[in-house]
Order: sequence, then structure tokens, then C-alpha cells
Amino acid sequence: MSLLKAAIIGGGHIADQNHIPALKKLSDQVEIVAVCGRDLNKTRLIADQHLIPGAFDNLESMFNSCELDLVVNCTPNNLHYDYTMQALKNGCHVLCEKPPAMTATEARKMADLAIEKGKILAYNFQRRQTSEYLLLKKLLSEGQLGEVYHIKANYLRRRGIPGWGNFTNKTIQGGGALIDLGVHILDLALGMMDYQTPDKVVGNIYDFIGKTGGKGLKGQWDPAKFDVDDACFAYLTFPDNKSIAVSCSFALNQKEEEIINLEVFGSKAGAVLNPISLHTEVAGELADIQFPFLEETDTQLKNTKAFIDAILGKQTNICLGEEGAVLQEIVEKIYLSAGL
Repeated sequence: MSLLKAAIIGGGHIADQNHIPALKKLSDQVEIVAVCGRDLNKTRLIADQHLIPGAFDNLESMFNSCELDLVVNCTPNNLHYDYTMQALKNGCHVLCEKPPAMTATEARKMADLAIEKGKILAYNFQRRQTSEYLLLKKLLSEGQLGEVYHIKANYLRRRGIPGWGNFTNKTIQGGGALIDLGVHILDLALGMMDYQTPDKVVGNIYDFIGKTGGKGLKGQWDPAKFDVDDACFAYLTFPDNKSIAVSCSFALNQKEEEIINLEVFGSKAGAVLNPISLHTEVAGELADIQFPFLEETDTQLKNTKAFIDAILGKQTNICLGEEGAVLQEIVEKIYLSAGL
């Protein structure tokens, strides 16, 4: 099989530290031939550092100069839609960073165009690839949880407002804690419920700490320029009487520095994701089952491999365009419910 030709769009940290190393580890299947970024000097430095032959500062030049099979879109949120659409129109499969887009309409158009072009559109929700989540999904598929009817999904930081980048800029990001952190845990929860579309969505968002300022554990932010949500709480209900409670925060006055977890409640058993445990009955007695020997995994590598496998027609668990459209619609409904 000939190597798939890949390009990276966006020359920032996540491209340099996550996506390029993952693709290089799959050098038996894919070859990175180009990087495209707005700052050509910076882009050339990254290309030279990783021995990538092409460096460009606009997509048109890159597509005209290179024969490409796939692109990885590592740009800021407000560029996901435009660049992904251009890549799909140029006949490329696309792995796009999360969140899918800025709006539900954008995410839907991206998913529809991928189907029209016969291309794979996937999103980089790499937390799907942890050993804990894969085991949780296996427990579900084997029927050990019974019917899952409620999930508590939490991604909470005590004081984790990023003091760098554009994370507090609504124009570039589209939102704050929900669109940056909440989408990760919401994706996992929806995956436990066959990615259904909820019939009711209620949400509340807050910006008390973000607008006031204070001690930061991930750098110092500027309260005067903070215009996104620092906390979000939402409740989703589904037509079959199932529900998901989502809580996420950049900054919340809680005890723990960070909480990333699912609590899953089923008719036969319940489970907690981190550390994973099963809560059930054994021989007529209540029992908690632990799984202490799970291996740590390179989740970025596994998610990139899942993307390549999807291109090759193999069955994978990567988040595809249709699921991304459902997720983005829920995010939008939460913000609309909260009055935004």
C-alpha cells in the first residue's frame, strides 16, 4: 500500500507536540508532506524541525502544490469550519481538533459535505482511547451494566483558566469551559447512550471568577478581557427517559484541583470512570469491582491510528462528522438555554 500523504493546518503547540509526533509514529502508513500556518517563518521552523518538506502560509498554495490524502486541522475554533470545508472540497479526509465548530449549522454542513465527497471527517476526542473508557464501553456492550439511564459527567477545574492563548476570547473560541472542556466529557457520556439527540436541554453558565480575577493554577488571565463562561451546568433528557447531567468549569471554588469523571448508572450495575470501578451485586451481596492493572495508553496516537483506520475502511471508535454535528447542536442548545 502506498503511503497516505498528509498535511497539517496550523503550526501551534498542539500540532507540534501532539499531531505531528503521532503521525510520524505511523510512518508505515502516512507521510507528512506539508504544514500550513499563518506565520510562514514559524511554519518553516516547525517544518524544518520535523523534516517536513513543504511549508505554506495559505491553503490554496498548499492544495495547488501538494497531492494530499488527508489533513489535520489544528487551527483555533473559529477557523475549524472554513479550513475543514476547504480541505473536504479539495478531496481530503479531515481530522479536526475539537470542538467541531463555532455553531451547530457549521458542524452540520461539515458532516454533510464529508458524506457528499465520500471522505472521512473525524474529530480529535482522544479521551475515547483511554483504557478506562474502552473497558467501560466493553462492560456496556457485554450487558454488565444493564440499561444505562443516567450519567453524571464532570470536567471541573478549581482554578484552571488558561493564562495563555485565546481561551478567554469568545470571538475566537466561541465559548469557555463548556466548549473547551465540557465537550470532552459530554462526548464520552453521549457515547454511552448511542449518541442520541436529547429532547430537552437546560443549562446555566457563570463567569464570576473569570470576571473577578484571583489566583490561577494555569497561568494568570486578564479579568478585563474575560468574555466566556468559567462554569457551566446542564441537564439533558432523552426520549427514552434517559438523562445526562454535565458539569464543567475553568474555575470553581471546589476542594479538588481537577475532576475528570463519569458516573454511570445502569439497571444491573453502576460504574465510575476514573479510577474505573464497577458497583453491583455478587452472590446476593453488594460488591465493588476494581481494575488495577489497566495499561496506560498514548491516546493521541491511538486516535490518530483510528482516523487512519477509518480512511482505510476499518471499524473504529473515532468521533465522526455526524456525532460531531449532534454534539455541537447540544452545546449550542446549552448556551441558548443559558441566555446566550
